[in-house]
Amino acid sequence: MPTDVIMPQMGESIFEGTITKWLKKPGERVERDEPLFEISTDKVDAEIPAPAAGVLKEIKIAEGQTVPIQTVVAVIDGEGAPAAAPSPAPAAAKPAAPAPQAAPPPPPPPPVEAPLHFEAPARPAPPPPPASAPSAAPPVPRGEDEKIRSSPLVRRLAREHNIDLAHVAGTGAGGRVSKRDILAAIEQGPAAAPAYPAAASSGPVAPAPAAAAPPPATGSLYRAALELAVPRERIYFGRYEVQPLSTMRQKIAEHMLASKHVSPHVYSVEEADVSAIVALRNKVKSEFERKYELKLSYMPFFVRAAIEGLRAFPQMNASLDGTNVVYHKEFNVGMAVALDWGLLVPVIKNAEEKNFLGLQRAINDLADRARTKKLKPEEVAESTFAITNPGVFGGLMGMPVINQPNVGILGLGAVQKRPVVVDDAIAIRSMVYLTLSYDHRVVDGAIAHQFLHKVKTVLEDWTENIL
Repeated sequence: MPTDVIMPQMGESIFEGTITKWLKKPGERVERDEPLFEISTDKVDAEIPAPAAGVLKEIKIAEGQTVPIQTVVAVIDGEGAPAAAPSPAPAAAKPAAPAPQAAPPPPPPPPVEAPLHFEAPARPAPPPPPASAPSAAPPVPRGEDEKIRSSPLVRRLAREHNIDLAHVAGTGAGGRVSKRDILAAIEQGPAAAPAYPAAASSGPVAPAPAAAAPPPATGSLYRAALELAVPRERIYFGRYEVQPLSTMRQKIAEHMLASKHVSPHVYSVEEADVSAIVALRNKVKSEFERKYELKLSYMPFFVRAAIEGLRAFPQMNASLDGTNVVYHKEFNVGMAVALDWGLLVPVIKNAEEKNFLGLQRAINDLADRARTKKLKPEEVAESTFAITNPGVFGGLMGMPVINQPNVGILGLGAVQKRPVVVDDAIAIRSMVYLTLSYDHRVVDGAIAHQFLHKVKTVLEDWTENIL
């Protein structure tokens, strides 16, 4: 009996996913709970297991396509019958948009006057006319008491760019305003007519067809900003190879660009003598591993020190919502994990409640599951502060970008032996640079340096038992 494979919902606020890789081909045998395909969402990458055993009969959604949750992406023949001649996965079927009967298509935009659309002439085939972004189309009728469905990210982007969500046509499930919708509205801006040559005509703008083309793909805001800053002719020259950004890299690009745009970043640096911690770790790491079956790293020492800094200076454990500062009562520490294909920031929830062993166990577990694509969306959400560790790759220090909506991120340099002055004598000590990137809207330099000094003090005067 055939079994439909559907796009799962990976979290309450996730309504679509992008298939990044099929792990099986049509005609191949698959076992129940065996990884079948990989997806990427706004929050996490994950492997999706097969819901039943059998032969993969058909792939309905190709790699790289984004579809709503509950969409059938493949079919498994539970009887094990051989699949029909496999064919490339088709694109998701969509109703054809009726051709507008207005004026003929406008000429392509000139590269200088319209830099946002300089890319159009360079594409192999010209794209269809730009989708009627919600800001250019008439507002979608909504009842006075009808709630506008959207995620916190969408609402934040709307506030930052002065977009009225009541005028944004939602293309998500149940009319929900998705990130694609708000990015399309932002890219066009409040005045849609000058943004696209198609709307710059002498007559009134005609309403969009019922089945208009979908909004621009994820990454359009990033591409627009890049094209404004760097003319295309300065990128394509000589011999080169073009590879598209992965879905994860597009999301990283958007999040980092938004963070630098929203938060005025300021940076502070401190240096800590961690000789005592190095000696303690070298002394007990074998026993720690034997007793708890866990490798002992430096990270729980730094997480504990950061928690004590957050206790002393709650301004660092906050988020900004317009003109309101939200002080978080939990210490949810995000921990940047480098992957071969990108970066994730899994979160140690309620880190202040864990002892040293609990921190080490949580760090190892989250890092391992991040690398094997086993994280759940809620495990990369709700951080209140973040830590990144370029030192593990030998970096002396780094100035990281704030992980929104946090107001600070701590960077850890490499632990290295250096000559320092101790009691008016030169000594060889194990030193580490601590860097703090903070949002100057909420945190001033005085608080930042006091926070760093508290972290330094905890590291240098370590007293907690780790066995």
